[in-house]
Amino acid sequence: MLSASAANWGATPDEVRRHQPADDLLSTPAQHLDRAVTVRAPAALTYRWLCQLSVAPYSYDLLDNFGRRSPDTLTEGADDLKPGQRLMAFDLTSVEPGHRFTWATSAKTERMFGKLSCTYAVEPADDESCRLLCRLVVAQSGPLGQVKAFLLGWGDLVMMRKQLLTLKKYAERDHAAAKQS
Repeated sequence: MLSASAANWGATPDEVRRHQPADDLLSTPAQHLDRAVTVRAPAALTYRWLCQLSVAPYSYDLLDNFGRRSPDTLTEGADDLKPGQRLMAFDLTSVEPGHRFTWATSAKTERMFGKLSCTYAVEPADDESCRLLCRLVVAQSGPLGQVKAFLLGWGDLVMMRKQLLTLKKYAERDHAAAKQS
């Protein structure tokens, strides 16, 4: 079991308790890892930036993008996500356009990461801001599964934090630029 600091970064108690589609995809005992950040940009713009995950990982490009820089501008059509589509190394299982999408490991990625599912969501706070949420669900059956969940939780905390903060930065930058024009 992970400590509270690795299992949650930035999510409110209500967000941690809230059900997400990723919760329904694993039948084995699982650890929930919640990450969240407030974005000072409208939910629609933030969702478009979140969908950029279909283009690049937006965390540490040297480690998880083979040194290629994640784009710093929106890619046309990146927000046209469909269930069954590949997102990074995972398969999209559901998409609620403008709000959230969920993925799970495929047989190939399951060998490397174990059984995982994940929901990314954008929830409006008001016209000018929103919450960017991520719930990663990690199977932890058996001693090896528990060790893998523990290690993945800490590694994910570092990578996901960077990813969410990068997406926040770009959404806020674009929102500020749009207000200037």
